[in-house]
Amino acid sequence: MHARRRVTLAGMESRRPLLRTGGSLLAAAALLISGCSSGSSSTGASSSALPASTPEGLEKYYDQKLDWRDCGVPGFQCSTMRAPLDYEEPSAGDIKLAVARKKATGPGKRLGTLQVNPGGPGGSAIEYLQAYAGIGFPEPVRAQYDMVAVDPRGVARSEPVKCLDGARMDAYTETDMTPDDKGEQKQLVASFKEFAQGCEKNSRRMLPHVSTVEAARDMDVLRAALGDKKLQYVGASYGTFLGATYAGLFPQRTGRLVLDGAMDPSLPARRMNRDQTAGFETAFQAFARDCVKLKDCPLGTKSPADAGSRLKDFFRRLDSKPIPTGENRTLGEALATTGVIAAMYDEATWPQLRDSLTTAIKENDGSGLLALSDSYYEREPNGKYANLMSANAAVNCLDLPPAFKNPEDVVKGLPDFEKASPVFGEGLAWASLNCSNWPVDASGTAHRIQAEDAAPILVVGTTRDPATPYKWAQALAGQLSSGTLLTYDGDGHTAYGRGSDCIDTAINRYLLEGKPPKDGKKC
Repeated sequence: MHARRRVTLAGMESRRPLLRTGGSLLAAAALLISGCSSGSSSTGASSSALPASTPEGLEKYYDQKLDWRDCGVPGFQCSTMRAPLDYEEPSAGDIKLAVARKKATGPGKRLGTLQVNPGGPGGSAIEYLQAYAGIGFPEPVRAQYDMVAVDPRGVARSEPVKCLDGARMDAYTETDMTPDDKGEQKQLVASFKEFAQGCEKNSRRMLPHVSTVEAARDMDVLRAALGDKKLQYVGASYGTFLGATYAGLFPQRTGRLVLDGAMDPSLPARRMNRDQTAGFETAFQAFARDCVKLKDCPLGTKSPADAGSRLKDFFRRLDSKPIPTGENRTLGEALATTGVIAAMYDEATWPQLRDSLTTAIKENDGSGLLALSDSYYEREPNGKYANLMSANAAVNCLDLPPAFKNPEDVVKGLPDFEKASPVFGEGLAWASLNCSNWPVDASGTAHRIQAEDAAPILVVGTTRDPATPYKWAQALAGQLSSGTLLTYDGDGHTAYGRGSDCIDTAINRYLLEGKPPKDGKKC
């Protein structure tokens, strides 16, 4: 079906975008934008609206023609686009970005190009297009749009950021994220430092130039190269931040934008991480309410609160005594927590999580939770990792100043995180330290995006979304001068294409006719 197959949470091809951060273990499973500090400074990235005319020195990029070729996946074509490494200094050299498309199937009027991005940051947009968007988006949309994806700079096929090899990534993902004393805190910091040093060693050229602002500017170059006057776009999860950033930079070129599972760009890293911690607690409580109704629930049948306490006790046992998995890796607290959080993204995975917890708790077999964790990290059976987590850290650590600068900051912030989530709060607070020794200074800051004079933008929020809390969608829709909020009352991460006819009909009408639903519509 597509170039690189990978097993997903339910053992099927990937369809749902996930929002991750760049730390280790459960950092990947939750915190989305952990900022970074120290080291050499980057050139910086402005998020202010840019002139409508092509900036001097960028003409060769905006005027380029893409050479499309067969890329080995039936129905899809691939190309390579050139972009400046540094938009402020175009003479500093080029980078090459991978692009793929699936042409409109017709019949009917062709509406141009629809760019798609599944989130991450660090998720391959091309893989998403080939695995799902190019065949799974509603047929009327695919009939009238060329579906196009570009892997963002530093991601997958677009000059990927590289940090650690497979064996060192295994060790990194197993790092103890709930340190019990000063010694374990030092070990955790050392693990974060090793990861950052690996990124600097292997990707020194790219690290200062993988910000969301730069990726959004790349999207505008692609728009021009495709011959579109305006950007039509569907972004999920982190892809909403990318799309909103584009609207802020190029409001006059903003067409029909769907931002599904929205982020709030006005939040600093610590607040954002704390909110997401609460989001995972909300999702877990929904899972627990469902589980305790079943006589075979591995977390008991008493109450959701009791189920959370039992899960926390299970994590503590794994912290001191990991269990076998049937391979040369054991399941400790870190990987188990990642596995549980990974299953929070889609309620369809809850039965798999129940089975995995049952075998782990009752049979001392951690293979099920390890498989969930591996699918989240995009670890292949041969021990190799996709560049997801490397790119994820590189983008997040450039976009915002740090949530925490040192262990002392984390200790002070622990009560707030543990209040947000009794089950996950401690680990997610420590995961927020992951960019404290990043080799490149953050070039972005938290800011509101208004995108004055942009065409109507559709913001979609799910009420019990674990990774992008619903209030973020409310906030983004309120910030955007032309924002319209569409609400899905349900579980899981994102809403489009997840089975709600109400949601899909509203979004399809917007994409095909340019008519957004009434602001505040609920499904």
